[in-house]
Amino acid sequence: MRLPTLAHLSKEAAMWQPEYTDKLMGAWLLELSTQVPELRGLLEQPPKNQLEQGYFHTLREICHQPLTWLETAAIVSSQGSRLNEFLAEAGIYGPDGALVLTGSGSSNFIGECLNYALQTSLRIPVQTVPSALLLTHPEQATPPNRPCVMVSFARSGDSPESFGALDLLLEKNPLCRHLIITCNRHGRLASSHKNNNRVYPLVLDDKTCDRSLVMTSSFTNMVLAGQSVGMLHVLAEYQRLVEQLAELGNSLLLRYSGALAHVSEQDFKSAIYLGSGGRIGAARESALKMLEMTSGQVMTFAETFLGLRHGPMSAVHPQTLLVCFLSSDALVRAYEMDLLIELNRKRLGMQKVIVGDDVPGEMVAPGDLVVECPGMGRLGDENVAVLHALVGQLLGFFRCLKLGLKPDAPSSGGVISRVVGSFTIHKR
Repeated sequence: MRLPTLAHLSKEAAMWQPEYTDKLMGAWLLELSTQVPELRGLLEQPPKNQLEQGYFHTLREICHQPLTWLETAAIVSSQGSRLNEFLAEAGIYGPDGALVLTGSGSSNFIGECLNYALQTSLRIPVQTVPSALLLTHPEQATPPNRPCVMVSFARSGDSPESFGALDLLLEKNPLCRHLIITCNRHGRLASSHKNNNRVYPLVLDDKTCDRSLVMTSSFTNMVLAGQSVGMLHVLAEYQRLVEQLAELGNSLLLRYSGALAHVSEQDFKSAIYLGSGGRIGAARESALKMLEMTSGQVMTFAETFLGLRHGPMSAVHPQTLLVCFLSSDALVRAYEMDLLIELNRKRLGMQKVIVGDDVPGEMVAPGDLVVECPGMGRLGDENVAVLHALVGQLLGFFRCLKLGLKPDAPSSGGVISRVVGSFTIHKR
């Protein structure tokens, strides 16, 4: 299915209404069902059966991402001038400005995907700080005595860390302004400071507020919304980037969903995710997806390619799946190739999934799966975390089904929940 362009949709505002996007989603699911046998049996089930088997929400939330990426770009673009004005008034475009990216769990990994790219484009210090650290060490975790913007990422905006950190910093740091990127307009984070000129809530479309326990489309859409912070002066370029990512995401779902389903049927007990630069955020998010969706039955961690040699390589066992997010930068890839060739020489791991553009054959061992994404390299390493995350989501989803769990609610006994339960926010 050929996606509509942002230029087309901006001329037809009514097309963003739920009826139109639902129609597009229906056509897209039909195409996936027709072309991907591994999805056909799932999608052909009546919705009631899909809900009972516990995958109705997660499957749609994974598959509708390319369409929602376009919607997110349209929302950002419609507010581009106001966002730019808010950041300028906050003083982050000057030599003394600073940016802090924060969130909890998956939302924190969004910052790790964006940190280096935003620092390069804005030419100011950018750091990623978990919301929990802002609660326990607010003075040490924020830039001292300089104007800064705190970008808070949150699917629901109702977790205690999210609004607790915001309330604390509004009280303690008058030089800090707050950009909230959330998927839930009714969440406490988006609604509690509507009349405060130090707070700007950027609320994404409701369909990105995943109903599943695990975050999938919430994660990638907030990544793309956060990416716009460094591109507000080149919004047309931002829109083209999102359109290209959406086309690549569609192609990836069509070409590799089946192959990733087959990988997930293998008897691996652990999974290690490798990435360099901003892709370490996608690696950590993918590791968390596998851990959550298998209720801890598959143990996971993420590491950089170079970091794997420093001890973590000892955890690469015969039943370990290695998921490798490959760089398109020649220098970075040279280091990554060295590591993968070493793994092959030592015969470590059960199988590798290698994701990238123009993947060299010498790093591929028999039985490995190459997820080839033509055009990814032209977009630049700093812009493609959402595609790597999509691969991680599909692996976690299919492994969850293989283990007989329910992707919408995979946690045995309700150990974890969609929104972290309330706990006391302590103050000094």
